[in-house]
Amino acid sequence: MRNLIIILGDQLNADSAALDDFDPHHDAICMAEVAQESLKVWSSKPRTTLFLSAMRHYREALKARGWPVFYRELSKTGGVWLCPDVASASSAENFTAALTEVTALAKPARWIMVEPGEWSVRHEICDAAAASGIPLELREDRHFLCSHAQFAAHAEGRKQLRMEFFYREMRQRHAVLMEKGKPAGGTWNFDSENRKSFGKGGPPLHMPPRRFNPDAITQQVILMVNERFCDHPGDLKGFDWPVTAEEAEQALADFIKYRLNEFGDWQDAMWTNEPWLFHSRLSAAMNLKLLNPRQVIASAENEWKQGRAPLAGVEGFIRQILGWREYVRGIYWHQMPNYVELNALGADQPLPPFYWSGETDMECLRDALKQTLQFGYAHHIQRLMVTGLYALMFGARPREVHQWYLAVYVDAVEWVELPNTLGMSQHADGGLMASKPYIATGKYIQRMSNYCSGCPYDPAESTGPAACPFTTLYWDFLLQHEPAMRMNQRMSMQVRNLTRLDENKRAAIRAQAAQLRSQHAAAPSSSKQKP
Repeated sequence: MRNLIIILGDQLNADSAALDDFDPHHDAICMAEVAQESLKVWSSKPRTTLFLSAMRHYREALKARGWPVFYRELSKTGGVWLCPDVASASSAENFTAALTEVTALAKPARWIMVEPGEWSVRHEICDAAAASGIPLELREDRHFLCSHAQFAAHAEGRKQLRMEFFYREMRQRHAVLMEKGKPAGGTWNFDSENRKSFGKGGPPLHMPPRRFNPDAITQQVILMVNERFCDHPGDLKGFDWPVTAEEAEQALADFIKYRLNEFGDWQDAMWTNEPWLFHSRLSAAMNLKLLNPRQVIASAENEWKQGRAPLAGVEGFIRQILGWREYVRGIYWHQMPNYVELNALGADQPLPPFYWSGETDMECLRDALKQTLQFGYAHHIQRLMVTGLYALMFGARPREVHQWYLAVYVDAVEWVELPNTLGMSQHADGGLMASKPYIATGKYIQRMSNYCSGCPYDPAESTGPAACPFTTLYWDFLLQHEPAMRMNQRMSMQVRNLTRLDENKRAAIRAQAAQLRSQHAAAPSSSKQKP
């Protein structure tokens, strides 16, 4: 064999650079399911199922082209190599061991792969190549619109990195929402127009996202996951995610037709028992590379050009992909490997155990957590301003928060999840990712949702039996970090509000916050076993 083409579970694009010049007479493809990927964090059943089902469908598409594939498939208790001519038992516990096994079977002269998206995986494979003495060729991942070199050039010489300036560069470079060299509509950012709440009437009538019922391959994965990872969080009864490129394109068309038009208005709003609202559910398909972000951006931009969707909403949607998605990838590779260890606020509390069960009397957290555990999904405001906000003000250890987000969401791959969690949500990088910590009282949640109407707590109260824990912890956070927050210009108004609190009120807030932490504290949770 000439080349063994290694394809990871989040590299499922048919036009992958790894497949350039593939010759089925002299090359073969290697894909491997390994249990360690579901165990290094306590990966939820929906997340594991999505990855494995998408991988198996991709394998079938490769085989349909007549291409030889060495595929390691997990079973209830072990694994087996499904090779071009014969099956072979596998005892590999991790990806390195799997590569050792397949190399012994295939005897290739060289390994080829697209650069891995995760720092540790890249180094694991490079180390395995060095140990085996086999040359490894890493190819640039052209799925993304900004290369590592381009991001490094953007970052060079800057005292601060800010997404807004990066986003403007990307708009100009790729000629997206531009008119005669200027931003369409005369401004780069319509964020202020995309923050509406539903009000008492609730969300308007809307079409739910298209469902994709599990086929035979997905059903086999569901059966295996329910048996092998039976103690992992999550529920597979309603699993309906797209697992092929064709299904991902259908999901895109469904969003563009039925929800993009109103996405901008309601993208920050929340409502009880409404997990999807006007959101696209496309991030998982893009992160597995079943869907090309260029296609998503072009489809949304075309709706505006055709007068079928407002500019403000289309810009807000495109900013999440062309801006945030590319920016967090740049931050990740620019800052790793030390980024994951950052804890600028000195947060030292264990993540409350109800994050793994959803069992809490706080209505907003219960709804967001139950939804997350059931579907493997929550939209960006639920993640930033409900689950993330509480963890931040509670003082949960950033690495534990990161491990939870990586474990429970179907779209979670480390390059995108880590900067969003550690930097944007938890401010553990001290402002590298975002210019201020995103903190708010329960009043924000009351304004953007109906959660507070069914909750025993009052978002206006910071102390006493009816006090909203978000409000208590908000004021306690400011009291704890007042010196540092005074140095942050964007926090000045919030810090000034501390002057409204006399010493008795400050003491009462601190005492109630301490009581909350004591009630919610637990032994430090392992990412490999149930807390």
